[in-house]
Amino acid sequence: MWRKVCTCEFGTAKLMKSRHGIAVVAVAVLWISAVDLCAREGTKDWVVLENCRLITNPANDGDSFHASAGAQEYIFRLYLVDAPETDALAPGRLVEQAKYFGVTVPQVIEVGQAAKEFTRQKLSEPFTVFTHLSDAMGRSKLERFYAYVQTKDGDLGEQLVRNGLARIYGYKAAPPGLRNSRVEMEKLQLFENEARLEKIGGWGIAAGRLNARAQKPSDFSHFALAPMARPRPTPLASPSARFTPTPTPGAPARSSSPSGAQKSPRKEKTPLGKIDINTATEKELMTVPGIGRVTATRIIAARPFRSADDLKRVSGIGDKKYAQIRPYFQ
Repeated sequence: MWRKVCTCEFGTAKLMKSRHGIAVVAVAVLWISAVDLCAREGTKDWVVLENCRLITNPANDGDSFHASAGAQEYIFRLYLVDAPETDALAPGRLVEQAKYFGVTVPQVIEVGQAAKEFTRQKLSEPFTVFTHLSDAMGRSKLERFYAYVQTKDGDLGEQLVRNGLARIYGYKAAPPGLRNSRVEMEKLQLFENEARLEKIGGWGIAAGRLNARAQKPSDFSHFALAPMARPRPTPLASPSARFTPTPTPGAPARSSSPSGAQKSPRKEKTPLGKIDINTATEKELMTVPGIGRVTATRIIAARPFRSADDLKRVSGIGDKKYAQIRPYFQ
């Protein structure tokens, strides 16, 4: 390999005579490699591109697409999710995706085409992109970058999974404003479980429900970068409590007084023995003292239950917590 480089670039004879020449070539090769590595790893800071526009391109699909930010054109690939292929150019990947949804290969291609149209509609209005400019590679010969994409309805990846049009799969990165991807992965799993139960998208194509949409509105994440200087926040009950929509200008501020932080009027009014373990929403579960967003997510993910007695098998619910929350369920 070294010999080929020397022959092509400088001539074998001269380099054999000059150790200095060899050292220069070595430094040049290392420098080029370092530049290439930096390009693939991107930047540590989030690059925020606002007012982006979708560019129509035959290569666009549910999780990868061309977009413009001002005069610059990019190709972006979503973090954490994978929409099915829209053609048969990658048979191995199609088989893997079909197995995930439990459908045939022709059916999973239909799901991919539906995901492409879903993304096209969601990006028909200006959107915001958060990217580290990390190289997403793939089949395209053109450079593309991993990104989180924020539409007016919230995170695009979450919307695809909630409607059964993408699987949880792919390159992980902590979303903007968070320290790791764990909580976002849990939220995606919750959305996937709901789509599966409702038999929509890829989970319902066999029943003719490919284009059916989520039955109830979901609280999709609106990611935002933390301001440079801010007061120390009040400790949260759970990490996932940070997933809240961007505050609406003029909305009343929440009380930060100690008495307001320690009391939860909703939970005091929760009736005993009234909550159905298999149908309760995340908000209803969170009215039970001792159940935060993470525990509620785990309960929903563990469904169906034979009875509320099965709460003991939910991760994070030990004997003490079980004794505390059991009386609130039927």
